[in-house]
Amino acid sequence: MTSALPLVYLARHGQTAWSLSGQHTGRTDIPLTPVGEQQARQLGGRLQGVQVAQVFCSPLQRARRTCELAGFGAQATFDDDLMEWDYGAYEGLRSAEIHQQRPDWQLFRDGCPKGESPAEVGARADRVVSKACAVGGNVLIFSSGHFLRVLAARWLGLEAAGGRYFTLGTASLSIVGYEHGLAEPVVQLWDDTLHVKDA
Repeated sequence: MTSALPLVYLARHGQTAWSLSGQHTGRTDIPLTPVGEQQARQLGGRLQGVQVAQVFCSPLQRARRTCELAGFGAQATFDDDLMEWDYGAYEGLRSAEIHQQRPDWQLFRDGCPKGESPAEVGARADRVVSKACAVGGNVLIFSSGHFLRVLAARWLGLEAAGGRYFTLGTASLSIVGYEHGLAEPVVQLWDDTLHVKDA
């Protein structure tokens, strides 16, 4: 039995056609590109030897396939709370296209019409944090960029809007945990993509 404090590993899915083009990809269930599949395998190499008590994964195929190619598919529990931000009317649009309609729009402040508000995404993140903490051991989570940014903010006790301060590359690995005890949540690693080599 170890006395080490538990860690929560946060894995963003590999490249998709829309992550490459900068289009907002919420609930559109698009696959990884061949590069994204290679990135997922490289992420698996980065995670080799990591011991986790539980794996949680978004049900969207880009996260599921990343989880599978990284070597954790058989352990995964799929959770709708891990789905990406619902962009509603902005689904498939690039930020520049949205700013033509709403020049002052900010996702983490304003949310999306016919989609989710920051508070709604934050509530899902809170449920995921509660589930992860209930495990009592290391946890690995596969999800999407904007959701994981909100999750990190909520882990630290920040408002969901605090997610705007964190960025994430495709197939990145981040770790949240604690410093001296369970009352001191911290980010231990953020947006590590050193394992992602040109495919």
